[in-house]
Amino acid sequence: MMENHETRYGGNAENRTEKNGETMASAEQEKNRKAAGKEEKGNAKHQEGRAPEGKNEGRKAESAAKESAAEAQTKCETKLRELEAKLKEADDKYLRAVAEMDNTRKRTAKEMETLRLNVMMDTITPFLQVFDHFSMAVAASSTSNNLKSLLDGMKMIQNEFDKAFSELGVVKIDAVGKDFDPNLHEAVSQEASDTVPAGKVIRQWSFGYKTPLRLLKPAMVVVSSGPQQKKEE
Repeated sequence: MMENHETRYGGNAENRTEKNGETMASAEQEKNRKAAGKEEKGNAKHQEGRAPEGKNEGRKAESAAKESAAEAQTKCETKLRELEAKLKEADDKYLRAVAEMDNTRKRTAKEMETLRLNVMMDTITPFLQVFDHFSMAVAASSTSNNLKSLLDGMKMIQNEFDKAFSELGVVKIDAVGKDFDPNLHEAVSQEASDTVPAGKVIRQWSFGYKTPLRLLKPAMVVVSSGPQQKKEE
């Protein structure tokens, strides 16, 4: 009975020891598995923490690029508006300049026409009275044989002509007995003269006329060539 009891209890002790060893081994393995799981979870969390950070950096870079592109576009649009404004201003100045030139041309043409008419009136007016007297002299010559009266009328008309020329600043050129001047005279012919030295005007066919600034008409004259040379016998 004693052996059976010891054997039984002894066998049970061994069994318990083996079971305890197995339990401890299982507990150690379970502990290691838990530690490995914790480490994996930590790595996963660490990876999860790094992923959003990389995404944020990418988003920031993308946002910065968009802002830079928007700023560049804004600058381009501003510059374009400035150039359009300058172009419009230059176009307006060009149109105003063209209009001003056209107005100046028209105004100048009108002023020239007015000046021409004024000069014509100032030139004709002094001769109107002369023409009236000339017409009266012609009418009188057809009904009168008084030559002296007609001659006096012609002299009066001549004086009125001289007065009209004087009012216009026209000077009569009388070249008889003066040295021939090609600037004022036009030689029609040349004649020998024993009384008039060579190079002087013997007579003139018509008067010349000039203003202080311009020759209107040269005097038509005959110029002396000096004494006539005798032929040798």
